[in-house]
Amino acid sequence: MSETQETTLASQPLSSKDDAAKTNALIAYGLMIAGLFTGILWIVGAIWAMVKRGEAQGTPFEDHYTNIVNTFWWGLGLSIVGVILAFVVVGYFILLGVWIWSIYKIIKGLAKITSNKAYNS
Repeated sequence: MSETQETTLASQPLSSKDDAAKTNALIAYGLMIAGLFTGILWIVGAIWAMVKRGEAQGTPFEDHYTNIVNTFWWGLGLSIVGVILAFVVVGYFILLGVWIWSIYKIIKGLAKITSNKAYNS
């Protein structure tokens, strides 16, 4: 998208479908943030995004759901590798890296969605 299209999107009022997609993505991001400290809410946030993804099709916020789901699956997979490799110490570095990467992805998503922008804009 060009800068003028992004500005126009950010200044336009959202339709009810867009507003619902944004709200559901914000809920998923919030659950993912809480899940960084509790674990179970991480899974709940990902499931919420997977369930609500279909309702967001055709909205500017559709790719936020992809971001949330991808962050969950990559984080889960790499965390499993980190736990396995924790026996040789390098796993702890992998786990720390996954945690930092997840925080980055979630904060980037929140910054974009609160500005009414698509994740990949």
